Amino acid sequence: MSQKETAYRVLARKYRPQNFDQLIGQDALVRTLKNAIDSGRVAHAFMLTGVRGVGKTTTARIIARAINYTGADGKAGPTTGPTDDCEICTAIAEDRHPDVMEMDAASRTGVDDIREILDGVRYAPAQARYKVYIIDEVHMLSKNAFNALLKTLEEPPPHVKFIFATTEIRKVPVTILSRCQRFDLRRVEVDVLQAHFKSVCEKENMKIEDEAVAMIARAADGSVRDGLSLLDQAMALSQGLITADLVKSMLGLSDRTALLDLFEQMCAGDADAALTIVANLYRAGADPTQVIQDLLDITHLLSKFQAAKSAPATVEPNMASSERARAADMAARLTMPVLGRLWQIMLKGLHDVQVSNNAQSAAEIVILRACYAAHLPDPEKLLRDLQGGVVTSAPSRAIVSSAPASHVTARVGNNGAATVAALSPRVEPVAIANNNLESLRDVVALLEQDGALILANQVYQFVELARLEQHRLDFRTSKNAPPKLASELGARLSKITGQRWMVTVVNGDAQPSLQDQDKAFKNLRLEDVKKDPLVQKILNEFSNAEIVMIGDDNV
Repeated sequence: MSQKETAYRVLARKYRPQNFDQLIGQDALVRTLKNAIDSGRVAHAFMLTGVRGVGKTTTARIIARAINYTGADGKAGPTTGPTDDCEICTAIAEDRHPDVMEMDAASRTGVDDIREILDGVRYAPAQARYKVYIIDEVHMLSKNAFNALLKTLEEPPPHVKFIFATTEIRKVPVTILSRCQRFDLRRVEVDVLQAHFKSVCEKENMKIEDEAVAMIARAADGSVRDGLSLLDQAMALSQGLITADLVKSMLGLSDRTALLDLFEQMCAGDADAALTIVANLYRAGADPTQVIQDLLDITHLLSKFQAAKSAPATVEPNMASSERARAADMAARLTMPVLGRLWQIMLKGLHDVQVSNNAQSAAEIVILRACYAAHLPDPEKLLRDLQGGVVTSAPSRAIVSSAPASHVTARVGNNGAATVAALSPRVEPVAIANNNLESLRDVVALLEQDGALILANQVYQFVELARLEQHRLDFRTSKNAPPKLASELGARLSKITGQRWMVTVVNGDAQPSLQDQDKAFKNLRLEDVKKDPLVQKILNEFSNAEIVMIGDDNV
């Protein structure tokens, strides 16, 4: 192995920021820490949190160097600028200074590891101005380790600083958080990452296409380290020029133009063309899961173009202008209900593809669902046509949801069976006076108002009324009635009204139960609904149709 190969350092380490000015995408944090150091108001403990690769550990090391800076002559105070001329800072950067200790809590989680730190806290620093303890992934510490740290963290010696870093801030006890100054490091914006990656390429004498650097910045998902690792890989694959095609192949990305073509064919319901595009993407190396995710992103983008009043360039400034113009044109030809339906199909399909043993087959089924849904009629238009006496010709798979203004509603499920609902006015219960019980329904309403819902339901199902007078109720019970129904009903009515009620089970003639009466009434209404001309049109139009609901009750 040559000396050059031995000395190679990956870009993520080679271009790690060495001072606050080199830290990108964290302007609020940088401004706060600079002001704190310049004014001498440096806290004794910091908590740095954020997703991977945004600069938590890097920021901790920058703080350690900044507060221990002594300059070339060893007499300077803390600084917020470059620290290259300081021997102590150089030793800290090379991880060899005895007063700056960095511990990985993921591998050292126990209370004994924390005791090692606490044993050294009492001693003054050997060379530096402060002893700095950097604990990475602090959320991995055990409960006992956190408890052992509490007292020292609350009142540490003046020469000690603690800096914690974590990606799981919710797992850190609130007793620890309350003793630290918390800083949330943000995901770095795509345009900031693009500028940074272009700068790195210039320093490495590597040319890169704008579309290629944009792809890497988007794939980095706000993480500088992830982006630099991808850029490092792209440099290794390239021959002096990093092209968009190379990055697509490396990341397994789909061609954005092909994806827009696929989305357009899906919206047109052309299953043959859509499946051909999906097959071509798969042969080109595109990951089926990523294809569905990209279609979700396109649906989201078009929905934003639909909803936003601003120009597309303002809504999505980081997108290529030609692709943005085409996406905006597609959004103008679609409606929000259609996009909402596609979003639900793709969101459910993404999970199916992720758990499937054959991701490509699952992705093709998702595409077919979307093409199938493209033929679905607009619910509002179909209902308007029905109300106007015109039945729109539609496949039996159509779904037509009810509109509040309609008295008749058609709904067709995925099995091709249509359903028709006749909506009747809903009668709200009214208060029943204690001495105004004229029917068995009044008794049920009174029990419901008093909160005796189980007893009210039993009366509704099992009581066949024979006689109802003031403070007297005679009834016959139907099959499966509770044995103590009469006694419980009499006691409850006496309690509610304040008058003694006589409730008796009798034999002989009696009215059907309220439940049987309602069933008979619904059957009569069902026959009336079937005679309605509009309902007959719907039943004739949709095959295998049946009426399943009248009003709010199942038939």
